This record gives sequence, structure tokens and C-alpha cells, in this order.
Amino acid sequence: MLLKLRKYIITGLLIWVPLGITILVIKLLVDLLDRTILFLPPTWRPEILFGFDIPGIGIIISSVIIFTTGFFLTNFAGRRLIKWGEGLLERIPLVRSIYSAVKQVTETILSSDSDTFSEVLLIEYPRKGVWTLCFKTGESPQPFDDIAEKKLITVFVPTTPNPTSGFILFVLCIEVTKLDIDVEDALKLVMSLGVVTPETKELLTAGVAPKASQEPVKDS
Repeated sequence: MLLKLRKYIITGLLIWVPLGITILVIKLLVDLLDRTILFLPPTWRPEILFGFDIPGIGIIISSVIIFTTGFFLTNFAGRRLIKWGEGLLERIPLVRSIYSAVKQVTETILSSDSDTFSEVLLIEYPRKGVWTLCFKTGESPQPFDDIAEKKLITVFVPTTPNPTSGFILFVLCIEVTKLDIDVEDALKLVMSLGVVTPETKELLTAGVAPKASQEPVKDS
């Protein structure tokens, strides 16, 4: 009887916990985007025009703002305006550092030509014999390669269960094992504390791990 009761409870939790978290995340995003309604003059807001709030109207406004901005700034005048604005921000000490860093990260992530987070890797970290999942984020700076006297790559080691925090490491190419799994599956593995494992027969495709090819990960 107790075993059946436990089974029913666990089954119910497996249904409602993921669903509840998904709804909560979506609600947080919608609430955040809805705040863009503050850009509208008070007399143009739905609660004034119609007498009641319209949930999700901020998403529409955000989409219109993003599309319009992108459409305008892709022409010649828009590029000149961006160049002028960035030049102005470059003259402000604190703003310059924050803006340039965020802009570079955003361009890297959103660029279709970028290989950021396109490869799931396995490295021995924090010591030999202990393997850690990580993602390739790019090539290492040339001065780092010169110091190591070998080719390095930059990897991001996520923490569990929150993969948005972690560590940046510079590791030797020959000490990296490439995994033949999707980034999405790897993130599920990290977020689930290792419970949700990717359904792939051959995970190891290159590197120095046991039973794996000794060929290093190729440079992009």
C-alpha cells in the first residue's frame, strides 16, 4: 500500500513540477516584457484606452520595437547613427567597459557564424581522473598560447543545477574530448544533476579519454 502511494505521489510530481516551473518561467518573461508598456504615453496605455489591462501586450510592443530598430539600423543612416552612438559611449569610462563587454558577448552568441557553445567537450577537471562537462566558447588569446607554448581553447564549465554560472578555463587542445551530443542534451544533463542523460550510443568522438580517438579537437 505504501509503495503504491509513493508511486502515485512521484508520478504526480513528475507531471506537475516541470509544468509548474515552465509556467513560472514563462510568466516571469511575460511580466518582464510587459514592462515595456511603460514606454507608451500614459494616455495610450490599455488600462486608459479600454479600462482594463491586456496581458502580453508588452510582448507585442517589444517585438515591434526590436523589429523596427533592426530595420532602421541596417541601412546606411542607421549604421552611421550606431557608429556615432558607440563613439559617444566609448568616451564614458565605466559605461565603455560594460557596453563593450556586453556587446561583444551578444554579437558572439547571436552571430550565425559563431561556433560558441556549438561543441560539448569533456576535460579532466579539477584533477586527473575526474571528468567534467564543458562547452567550447572560442579560441584562446594568442598570448595565452605563447605562454603555454601549445594551442589552447577557451571552455566554459557550467555549475549544477544553474548552468548560467561557472568557470572559464583555457585548456590544451590535445587534452579535450569532443562529445557527440547536442548542447541542449548537455544542458539537461547539467540541470538535472546528471539524472537526465543523453540517449547516444557513442559519446566520445575525439580526444584523450580512454577508448577514444587520440586526435585533438580541430580548430575552427
